[in-house]
Amino acid sequence: MQATEMNENKQTTLQITGMTCAACANRIEKGLNKLEGVTNANVNFALEKASVSYDPEKIGVVKLEETIKKLGYGTAKEVANFKLEGMTCAACANRIEKGLNKLPGVSNASVNFAMETARVEYSPVEVSIADMQNKVKQLGYKAVTEQENKDTDDRRKREVRKQQRKLLLSAILSFPLLWSMVAHFSFTSWIYMPEILMNPWFQLLLATPVQFYVGRQFYVGAYKALRNGSANMDVLVSLGTSAAYFYSLYLTIDWYIGGGSIHHGPSLYFETSAILITLVIMGKLFEALAKGRTSEAIKSLMGLQAKTAWVVRDGQELTVPVDEVIAGDIVLVRPGDKVPVDGEVLEGVSSVDESMLTGESLPVEKKAGDAVIGATINKNGMLRIKATKVGKETALAQIIKVVEEAQGSKAPIQRVADVISGIFVPIVVGIAVAAFLVWYFFVTPGQFAHALEIAIAILVIACPCALGLATPTSIMAGSGRAAELGILFKGGEHLEQTHKIDAIILDKTGTVTKGKPELTDVWTEGDETEFLRLVGSAERNSEHPLAEAIVAGIKTRNIELPGTESFEAIPGFGIKAVVEGKQLLIGTRRLMETYKVDASDAYETMARLEEAGKTAMLVAIDNRYAGLVAVADTIKETSKAAVSRLKEMGIEVIMITGDNERTANAIANQVGIHHVRAEVLPEGKAEEVKKLQAQGKKVAMVGDGINDAPALATADIGMAIGTGTDVAMEAADVTLMRGDLSSISDAIYMSRKTMSNIKQNLFWALGYNTLGIPIAAIGLLAPWVAGAAMALSSVSVVLNALRLQRVNIRH
Repeated sequence: MQATEMNENKQTTLQITGMTCAACANRIEKGLNKLEGVTNANVNFALEKASVSYDPEKIGVVKLEETIKKLGYGTAKEVANFKLEGMTCAACANRIEKGLNKLPGVSNASVNFAMETARVEYSPVEVSIADMQNKVKQLGYKAVTEQENKDTDDRRKREVRKQQRKLLLSAILSFPLLWSMVAHFSFTSWIYMPEILMNPWFQLLLATPVQFYVGRQFYVGAYKALRNGSANMDVLVSLGTSAAYFYSLYLTIDWYIGGGSIHHGPSLYFETSAILITLVIMGKLFEALAKGRTSEAIKSLMGLQAKTAWVVRDGQELTVPVDEVIAGDIVLVRPGDKVPVDGEVLEGVSSVDESMLTGESLPVEKKAGDAVIGATINKNGMLRIKATKVGKETALAQIIKVVEEAQGSKAPIQRVADVISGIFVPIVVGIAVAAFLVWYFFVTPGQFAHALEIAIAILVIACPCALGLATPTSIMAGSGRAAELGILFKGGEHLEQTHKIDAIILDKTGTVTKGKPELTDVWTEGDETEFLRLVGSAERNSEHPLAEAIVAGIKTRNIELPGTESFEAIPGFGIKAVVEGKQLLIGTRRLMETYKVDASDAYETMARLEEAGKTAMLVAIDNRYAGLVAVADTIKETSKAAVSRLKEMGIEVIMITGDNERTANAIANQVGIHHVRAEVLPEGKAEEVKKLQAQGKKVAMVGDGINDAPALATADIGMAIGTGTDVAMEAADVTLMRGDLSSISDAIYMSRKTMSNIKQNLFWALGYNTLGIPIAAIGLLAPWVAGAAMALSSVSVVLNALRLQRVNIRH
């Protein structure tokens, strides 16, 4: 019953606006998790996204958005505008409007009958333009897009430009204040100081726009946080800068009332608040620019998609945006073009470059009946395909979805940082107040300004921005780089756990070997071509994989196969056939013995071939031994080197198979594996995993994701060898798209590098705060220096994470 309820849950991702630090993300996450019907909510500060699993019968997306709004934040929406065709009255408009509003991810749809247009606000992670067009088509109408959509990149760019303008204004206004501050130092007495810069009213005039226009975002953020019973970076910045600003304002008014002279003006701290805000804005700008680069992998994957498609509709060839291609459409793919969607070839012969998905550099030949994958490149022939998967269903869209989900998920190590940052701000405020009181009453009694400076420095140096960015930026960069290498981690937790692996179980067929038997040996007493012509003709009638391998091998030698007069399959023994009046027997020793054929001369050769991991079949023509053929599932070219690399990494490698022990050992010896489990059934593979786990080992199971599903699910990390066409293998935690064993070591290497990067970031962020607070508390840190250090810490953490995007895998 519980499993059924879980299956009914829905998953949604919301783009959040207005967050300034990890405390904001924690606040939203807690708020969403408290809602009835929400089973799990994760908020990623670096990606500015919330991933929510919920029961649609208890709560909807609108309620989630309302909750986020009540907490003081917003959700970014995209807008699609359609031109509608086929409406005849207002009832048509109402019908379309209701239909669109029922789609998941659509927050508001309005249809204007008079203008024949529709405006839809939607979440692009849940619903696509094509989904909306298909819905309208199902209702009996047609929707044509107008290019007025806004994407997340545009929103980010607008925000960056806005921050750039604020930074420029803040810098211009703060520079004179900085000048006046520097000129006060004894070692800079030679610097010229315009008299107007010393005027308290002029300093107030410069500082006020910085404090309340440029710094408005900090006040708004602090208000939202405090209103909801939490505290974040904005609280610290607004507290510190306000203390400096309003204390200076008080001194200015007191000086004016006292009739003070400009030559004997008070010691003001306007420059402290203005420079702090300028530095924080600069830090956030650099941080935003760097954070934008962490999603380069997603952008590059999206860049692989074709933008348009050449479709045949109503007998006409039209060029349409790829989002408008519908399943069932006939699509023409010219030489040199990208295949726009997943489909099946109806007409034409060509070679297609699938390296972007499979890593295979050689183009793959395609003909009628073959499947093609969207975003691959058609090399030399015209193909006419039928679209089978479009939009979110294509292989590339599934890859992008897996990467996005991995980047948006939380690694267990991040929970520690979240807990710390959640309680950090109130503690820091307490430390700042305590430091102020100690300095004001005991260390330098009565020196309010000096005590205030120390409190401000503590507030600013302790902003937990770097702590909140430490883990998610590394996860984003690491999983993105892994995707470029053909490794798809299904979540941050799997990226974290993979580095702990110390034992790997490899399935033999399709993992260590190619999974496709090949004809390897031919032994005959007479003419080889004639022998193969008869054998191939007989085996052509069998559906057994070994028979198919024999026929395929014979065809590559350009041997014509005659017709078969009769055919009989003898299960467990082989086949019996008549070709051109000759009776052929092809199969095991027992088959020969049954028909009293003396093939003893071949037994020694047969045994030698089997010891080499090959399956040998004896051939008799008219009850006389005529020769033998051998078939083998050959190992992949990279398997031996990959196993060697895993051993160098200190990982125990075990091969597991349902094959007989002689064949299994032969394959294992070729690739350098010394631990073999043979004749194991699929359910037995999971037991082998459990045995290793009972020894205290962290086990990864590598298989094809189908027969090995129980073992993949049981292992600490399940790795599915994929071809790029089925990337969402439910049982696996990691998908190795390139079908290459070297991807296993690549995955472990990327996990190790990512975890090392996260630890560096956490050490830097925590160490920075731990050292910075006591240094500020003993009066060795000026507030503006604290502001610069705080800005630098966030940027340095993000830049360190970006190093993962340049990780090179050396085989």
